[in-house]
Amino acid sequence: MKMIREEAFKREYSYIQNPRYRENAKKLVMFLPDYFFEVAASSTGKYHPSFSLGEGGLVRHTKAAIRIAYELLQDESIGNVFNQDEKDLILIALLVHDGFKHGIEKSQYVLFDHPLIASHYIEKHKEELNFTNGEIRLLTNMIESHMGPWNTSNYSDTILPKPSNKYQKFVHMCDFLSSKKFLNITFKDNDIVE
Repeated sequence: MKMIREEAFKREYSYIQNPRYRENAKKLVMFLPDYFFEVAASSTGKYHPSFSLGEGGLVRHTKAAIRIAYELLQDESIGNVFNQDEKDLILIALLVHDGFKHGIEKSQYVLFDHPLIASHYIEKHKEELNFTNGEIRLLTNMIESHMGPWNTSNYSDTILPKPSNKYQKFVHMCDFLSSKKFLNITFKDNDIVE
C-alpha cells in the first residue's frame, strides 16, 4: 500500500510549485486511510460520472478535481486572482478534500461530515507538517466548505460551512465540476490520458 500511496499522485505533485508544499502534500497522502485508494467516489453511484465509480474511483475523482483546478489556474484570466502559493494550497486542498469520505475507519457509506473529519485530522497532525498556522487555516477552511450548498443532511445534525471567499468557492467549483455525470475523462492505470 505504501508504494501505491507514493505513486498515486506523482503527476499531481508536479503541479505544486513550492517544494515545501509539495513535501507536505506527500505527507498528507500518507495520512489517508487505506480505503481511500480502493473505494468509489460515490457509495451509491448516484452523484458521480462513470470514471469515479468502482475500485479506485475516489482517487480518479480526486485527480479529475485537481486537473480541473490546475487547468483553470493556468489560465491568467481565471488564475491571476491567486498567487502561486495560494494556487498550490488550492491543489493540496483538492488532493485531500475527500480523504476521509468514509471516516477515519471505513464506514459502509459516505459520512456527511467528512469535510470536518479531514479538517480536524489535519489540525490534529499539524505538528508533523511544515505549514504555518495561516496555511493550515486556509487549507482546512477550503476543505470544510467544499460541499458548497449541500451543507445539510437529513441524516445528520451537522451544518457544514458554505464557501464564502474566493479560495473556498474555487475548491468547491472544481469538486463540483469533477462530479458532473456529463464529464468524460479517460483514465489508464488511474492516470488521466492526455
